[in-house]
Amino acid sequence: MSFFIANAFAEGAATAPANPFGPMIMFGGMLLIFYFLMWRPQSKRAKEHKQLLESLAKGDEVQMSGGILGKIIKVEDQYVVLEIADKVEVKVQKSTIAAMLPKGTLKSI
Repeated sequence: MSFFIANAFAEGAATAPANPFGPMIMFGGMLLIFYFLMWRPQSKRAKEHKQLLESLAKGDEVQMSGGILGKIIKVEDQYVVLEIADKVEVKVQKSTIAAMLPKGTLKSI
């Protein structure tokens, strides 16, 4: 039946041109999220741990990453000697020290 009348087809809807900066903005946003949620807190913790290791001195009471508590007897370049019980000394790496305890903690435990 379409011998005399041409079929009328709807033309596609006009689309807005794609923003070429859209993917770059999303990528930048993801980088900011990773920076503030992961990288920055991790570097802050690493800096605090480095300051802790540099400030170690004889007589400090510390906790090791394995949970052992002790008093520092001797500080060397890479190692410290801990007294973990009466007349029991252990030589450990500085990097295994997790926290410094307040003075007198070992006597109160």
